[in-house]
Amino acid sequence: QVQLVESGGGLVQPGGSLRLSCAASGFTFSNYEMSWVRQAPGKGFELVAVFTIGGTTYYADSVKGRFTISRDSAKNAIYLQMNSLKPEDTAVYYCYARASLHDYWGQGTQVTVSS
Repeated sequence: QVQLVESGGGLVQPGGSLRLSCAASGFTFSNYEMSWVRQAPGKGFELVAVFTIGGTTYYADSVKGRFTISRDSAKNAIYLQMNSLKPEDTAVYYCYARASLHDYWGQGTQVTVSS
């Protein structure tokens, strides 16, 4: 059974930090590109950060320099370190696994940036 389980969301003040985690199971983790995708209230999905199979990372312009994606193949997990958070970062953050024939989504974790 495929599972992507996110954790680490919560309420944080502007300028603060959070670290999201995503634990993967039920598929061959090393064969999948892993990403974080978010959806702000009333808006569409936004690809936030990608960690490719080859180890390359990509970031949305809106988070570049503030967010860092990392991958731990030994633990079948990815992380998103989020610093200097802004109110516009408020969203549900999803872990997303993609390969040529399959893709999987986590259930999402809420991040709220507010004073």
